[in-house]
Amino acid sequence: MPSETPWPSDWLRAALPLCVLAVVAEEETYGYAIAQQLREAGLGPVKGGTLYPLLNRMEQDGLLRSSWREGAAGPGRKFFAATEAGRAELAGRTAAWRLFTEQATALLPSLEEAR
Repeated sequence: MPSETPWPSDWLRAALPLCVLAVVAEEETYGYAIAQQLREAGLGPVKGGTLYPLLNRMEQDGLLRSSWREGAAGPGRKFFAATEAGRAELAGRTAAWRLFTEQATALLPSLEEAR
């Protein structure tokens, strides 16, 4: 499925927190760059109205921390980084996600059977 084809919104809503946490755990980064990485990974466009409230909730939950930095040629940016609790959450949820998707996939018909 091309990255511009929207996934069902309930799929994206379920996977987005884990995917955002994975992106931020790789390196300290800011919202627009996170959205770009998600798009490049094939999740499609993630609107700021979806992403920024999620980042704020994750920060309130102690999974992320943030800091403001001056922009070189423009306004400052709010950078996000994963906390130790965030990294632990990422590890646990990644294992659970893999098990969940394996079990769900086992219930689905093969592509040939679905036709």
